[in-house]
Amino acid sequence: MGTENPRHGLELRSRVSTQGELELSLARVEIPEPAPDEVVIRVEASPINPSDLGTLLSAADMSTVQAGGTPESPVVTASIPQQHLKVLASRLDKSLRVGNEGAGVVIQAGANAQELLGKTVAAMGGGMYSQFRVLQAAQCLVLPSDATPADGASCFVNPLTALGMVETLRREGHKALVHTAAASNLGQMLNKICLKDGLGLVNIVRSPEQVALLQGLGAAHVCDSTSATFTEELTQALVETGATLAFDATGGGRLAGQILACMEAAANRTATSYSPYGSTVHKQVYIYGRLDVRPLELAGSFGMAWGVGGWLLMPFLEKIGPQAAQKLRDRVAAELKTTFASHYAAELSLAEALQLDRIAVYSKRATGKKYLINPNKDLK
Repeated sequence: MGTENPRHGLELRSRVSTQGELELSLARVEIPEPAPDEVVIRVEASPINPSDLGTLLSAADMSTVQAGGTPESPVVTASIPQQHLKVLASRLDKSLRVGNEGAGVVIQAGANAQELLGKTVAAMGGGMYSQFRVLQAAQCLVLPSDATPADGASCFVNPLTALGMVETLRREGHKALVHTAAASNLGQMLNKICLKDGLGLVNIVRSPEQVALLQGLGAAHVCDSTSATFTEELTQALVETGATLAFDATGGGRLAGQILACMEAAANRTATSYSPYGSTVHKQVYIYGRLDVRPLELAGSFGMAWGVGGWLLMPFLEKIGPQAAQKLRDRVAAELKTTFASHYAAELSLAEALQLDRIAVYSKRATGKKYLINPNKDLK
């Protein structure tokens, strides 16, 4: 065992009551001794991903948010509309840990995990907005010797999602792909992967500034969904790349339908015969996020060869099996500081993560405003 042996630590908790109130707080919890195959990680970096916000903020109306408690032990509350409580039934009155992934230093190790003692590791074990996290050694990815916890904090969700999109393309026989919310950290990673692997990629963004950002990173096809000529530009990019697969992070509204309609238009430009059922080229859109909470609208001419479905990282990794999944993890480790480098707007302590001005920023999921939580900030 290591010399550092914490008995207690703080962790961020999210609770939704049966009365429809969200409560965010810091809980002081006991740190158990690691079992033979377990380690204790001093967590020093954990990102606030959109997927984390679903647990952290649930369906709260953020216009009702209020601060309470003390600076050292803050409590944040907000109201949840009654119509959402039925969907949240499985989590009502439960104090949930938050934080899908993170990185830190192994400070204690069980008898069968001594080789990890003192190593900087990343893990995707849930509950990472904690000062100390006990996890199975098998859940840890040892980072390169020159990597910091901040370097490895986001080496699971975004990198593996981007690689999973490319793997899906290959397994389903597509030539190129489309990605929405493409100026995000994940989108920038996907752009780097496609450039390195020689794959066609059509990036969809939401402002001229984001167009310039991706073009500066070498992206060949970037379409601004706010442009008056968006559908024409998207159709031409689809003609040039042959993309018939899309991953949509918005989840609601008209964008998925627009992509399918433009794919059909692109296919018809090169069609050699007419069919009343449209092109025979299969067009697929996978929804993997809900940046837009409105209902999904599918309106347009898609032909009959198309599909819309959901896509999540963990079920995908289970589907492809442990060997294929490990190959993806190995690539992440090898390209941690290049292809899969992440950038953050600020580093927050646990208490700072519950300040209303900070919540107002990261709850918007805005590009370039990704925050990193360091549960041990100012406490080392």
